Amino acid sequence: MATIDTSRIRPGSRVEIDGEPFVVTRYQHVKPGKGGAFVRLKLKGLVSGAVIDRTLKSGESLPVADVRQRKMQYLYPDGDKLVFMDQESYEQTEIAREMIENVDLISANCEVDVLLHRDKPVGVELPNFVVLEVTASDPPEKGGRLKPATLETGALVQVPSFVARGEKVRIDTRDRKYVERL
Repeated sequence: MATIDTSRIRPGSRVEIDGEPFVVTRYQHVKPGKGGAFVRLKLKGLVSGAVIDRTLKSGESLPVADVRQRKMQYLYPDGDKLVFMDQESYEQTEIAREMIENVDLISANCEVDVLLHRDKPVGVELPNFVVLEVTASDPPEKGGRLKPATLETGALVQVPSFVARGEKVRIDTRDRKYVERL
C-alpha cells in the first residue's frame, strides 16, 4: 500500500487510519525549541464524518486512502437520497443527503465528483463554483450592504444589495459566498 510522508501531507490529502479513509482539513508543522519537529493534523472521516486530531513525528508516514473520484451528473432527489449518473457507464447511484456537504447548492444536471472507497460512495465534491438564479430577495438598492437571497435550489446565501430577483449569480461552494452577478 502506498504511503505519504508528513512533509508531503497538505489540506485535502486523503489518508487511511485504522482502515477508514480521512481527508486532512488542517495541517500544522511545529518546530519547538526543544525536541524534534512534529505535525498536527485535523482529519475528517469520509465515511463516518467524525473529526479527529492526530499528532505525528516529523518524517512518519501514513497510508494513502484508496479513494477514487468518478464524474457523475445529478439527476433527481429520491426521498432522503439523491440520484447520480456515471458519465461513462450510465450507471445510477443513490447517495444519502447527509453525506453531501452543501447539498442545497446542487442544481439539476450539475456535474460532481463522487468519491468512492472500495467501490462504495463515501462523499461528493461539488464544483468550486455554481451558477444559480435568485428566486427571492429584497428589492435591489444602492449601497455596499449584503442581504439574504434564496436561490433556485432553496439555498440561502448573502448577496450584495444591488442583486435583484431573477438574476443569476455565481456562488463559491467551498464557503457559500457570492462571487459575481451574471
